[in-house]
Amino acid sequence: MSIYTMAQIVTLTGIKAHTLRKWETRYSFLEPERTETNIRYYSDEQLKKLLNIAILTRNGYRISKIDKMSSVEINEIISSTLINNKEEDDISTLILSMLDMEEEKFDNVLKSHILAKGLLTTTTDLIYPFLYQVGVLWGMNKVIPAQEHFITCLIKRRMYATIDLLPYPQKGASAIIMFLLEDEHHEIGLLLAYYIARELGWRVYYLGQNVPSENIKAVVEITKPKALMSMFVTPDRHPIKIKIDELLSDTDLPFFVSGNPTYFENNIKNNQVLYLSNPNELIVRLNELF
Repeated sequence: MSIYTMAQIVTLTGIKAHTLRKWETRYSFLEPERTETNIRYYSDEQLKKLLNIAILTRNGYRISKIDKMSSVEINEIISSTLINNKEEDDISTLILSMLDMEEEKFDNVLKSHILAKGLLTTTTDLIYPFLYQVGVLWGMNKVIPAQEHFITCLIKRRMYATIDLLPYPQKGASAIIMFLLEDEHHEIGLLLAYYIARELGWRVYYLGQNVPSENIKAVVEITKPKALMSMFVTPDRHPIKIKIDELLSDTDLPFFVSGNPTYFENNIKNNQVLYLSNPNELIVRLNELF
């Protein structure tokens, strides 16, 4: 069983510390354990219950009424009503689905959000904040790799399905090669770029993750693209500058890059390399080149 401090519960649920203390003294649903030095801590089940309670309170349920509900009743209300219409609620639902590895609930939230707001807004307003919360849990050692891989695969599957709905580019459309170099495996940001480029009419040669740089050069010869794009998320023993210099040694194509900006300090001296800090910058660059 995992345990959580009050500060961690506040971060994960959005419920303020003074509210938790007030609920503890007034209601019976919240009874944190205490250490030998009288410091509160919370269990997995309490975290899940508080995530659900946070959803209910944001949607107008009075805490005095929630106090009289059983966990089963709370779960039934969450599951049977359409109250998940706010990003905070959806993120809480995604976290709960990840912890319990509930594929259908997780996928339904993604699908409904994409249908209502599109993939770009869903990624920036829902998926990225959710992944930040996953990172918080990871840092607390509350998420195992299998859970993280499970939800990442579900997100990528839904992104691929949305991309597949886009029409094929017109004959003669500008082409771009998108890839992650060796030792890079975090693909969600690049999939969003894939969607953006396809929606703008580009022909995208999407090579996925962990691609050797010499293969990129061969694909350039075959496809004759107007640009390249990659992301650098995972620092490793090979400096980014070396990777970029090797990749661009035989081409003058513009190279769009994104990722943690600290990885690019003192690395972007080549005029071919254009750092993109957000999806809107990619849209601008692609429209300029098209």
